[in-house]
Amino acid sequence: MHPEALYVSLTDSVRRLVDVTIRSQSNTDRIASAKAKIDAAADELSETLIPGSFGVQQGSDGRPRAWGNAVIGLRNALAPPLVVHHEADGSVWADVTLGAAYEGPPGHVHGGICALLLDHVLGATAHKPGRPAVTGTLTLRYELGTRLGDVRAEAHVDRVDGAKTYAVGHLSTADGVTVRAEGVFIQPRVR
Repeated sequence: MHPEALYVSLTDSVRRLVDVTIRSQSNTDRIASAKAKIDAAADELSETLIPGSFGVQQGSDGRPRAWGNAVIGLRNALAPPLVVHHEADGSVWADVTLGAAYEGPPGHVHGGICALLLDHVLGATAHKPGRPAVTGTLTLRYELGTRLGDVRAEAHVDRVDGAKTYAVGHLSTADGVTVRAEGVFIQPRVR
């Protein structure tokens, strides 16, 4: 199996583990047995670690890899993971399924997770090749509770003013638009 596919598979397994850990009603003997196996796996994987965070590393194909990223990280089991699609008009969108690991109010996505997703998609539309953009401000308006399950994130650039890009977007479910966002993204000065 290709190393990238193996990491995807491992991360999917850990995501499943997080989900079943939250929802399991196993007895204490099964929980203790599972914990011992998880600890053994963590010990095995801990034998060789990179120092610090994953950051952005170059792949063998020369492309940057942000595999530890909190939103899109291929190796980050906490990442939903979001796959952002770029349209010719500069707009972006992503469909994601959010389960038990992202719950805030019962049956609904935590508002901070909604903010995380919107920050990322608004930033994705503001970011241009060779011209990164970082969040300056992010303003959210929660209109409905975002139910766990299938969620769509969409964003587009409203306008550009020098080093500032103004982006707007929203999250939606089958219930309609749940959260709207506006953000100002800044191109850092090159030093």
